Amino acid sequence: TCTDFCLTSSLTASCAEQLAPSTIKDCGTLVKHTGGCHCGAVRFEVLSSPDLHVFHCNCSICTKKQNHHFIIPKSQFTLLQGLDNLTTYTFNTHVAKHTFCKTCGVQSFYSPRSNPDGYGVSPHCLDPGTVRSVTVEKFCGEKWEESMQTHKTIRDMSKPVQEK
Repeated sequence: TCTDFCLTSSLTASCAEQLAPSTIKDCGTLVKHTGGCHCGAVRFEVLSSPDLHVFHCNCSICTKKQNHHFIIPKSQFTLLQGLDNLTTYTFNTHVAKHTFCKTCGVQSFYSPRSNPDGYGVSPHCLDPGTVRSVTVEKFCGEKWEESMQTHKTIRDMSKPVQEK
């Protein structure tokens, strides 16, 4: 059930707060990750921690696509190539923009409903060599509104960090 799914999260709230981008940026540990789709038509780079905080959501589309993603601000994402090869799928509220390669069908990043001011990046689409660790947090997308109200850090993950 959805309740069981949400209660088996691998992170505590305090751990999730420690992985928030503001904490990572303050530590100065951002690295440049590069990645792309299967056929190579879409390529991108992101600035993020080498220790990824990945969401495993059980909403209808994430379940069908087995979508796991980490969230970054738009300012930390650069599309290197393939804009003309991307197409977008939306449904329900049409806030999330599920972009994927027209050739191979891989969604390597998208604009999530939870963070329309950022990107959800698929860690499995990153090139090897820059990821040190992956921590997975289960997110109950079946009860999206309730989950968003109770989650303490997800909305801030796509906010640019203010320089000190």
